[in-house]
Amino acid sequence: MESLLEVNAWSLEELGAKVAEDVPEGWLVNVGIGMPQIAVAPLTARGVILHSENGIIGLGPPPLTSEEDDDLIDAGKGYATILPGGSFIDSVTSFSLIRSGRLDLALMGAYQVSAEGDLANWRLKGKKIAGIGGAADLAFGARRVWIITTLFANDGASKMVPSCQHPLTAPKVVSRIYTEYGIFEPAGNKFSIIELANGVDEEMLLQRGVPLK
Repeated sequence: MESLLEVNAWSLEELGAKVAEDVPEGWLVNVGIGMPQIAVAPLTARGVILHSENGIIGLGPPPLTSEEDDDLIDAGKGYATILPGGSFIDSVTSFSLIRSGRLDLALMGAYQVSAEGDLANWRLKGKKIAGIGGAADLAFGARRVWIITTLFANDGASKMVPSCQHPLTAPKVVSRIYTEYGIFEPAGNKFSIIELANGVDEEMLLQRGVPLK
């Protein structure tokens, strides 16, 4: 049986394009920090409106190094751009937009996602950090939550699990998971396969502990 490490998984660029293909033009989408940033450029190219929780509507693709502006950053403190017609809003307005259900989609990273759609993405079990930030607001407030993440954690364990062992961000909110090995959906007690990368098959994933139907 061919090892997952020997197959051609999707590159970050390919994975970002996969996400963008599934987002309809005109949706208002929040792009979280970390891996979700790979979807920014292909989403803006499709005419999708991007929101950054620090107060940008109409977020553009990452700037060239020569065009970086210290006064224009995204929620992850990375350099950003804003598209023509975009706007800057204060934090109160930004979070009112999030909490009132006006976001069509939140793209978020994850430490774990359960087969029932529970999301754990703000703290690892036994670790201390400052706080949850806007993760819970986005998870509860957006109409849809899709995850962009590596399929396996640093210790080799699947991030898609029967039940989360890390502190939850929100229960039963995730409807789709995009990884370098495939696209999946929570399906109650296991995960359904939407699409697998070329060279990856279900048996490989099952052997690595991914709970699939």
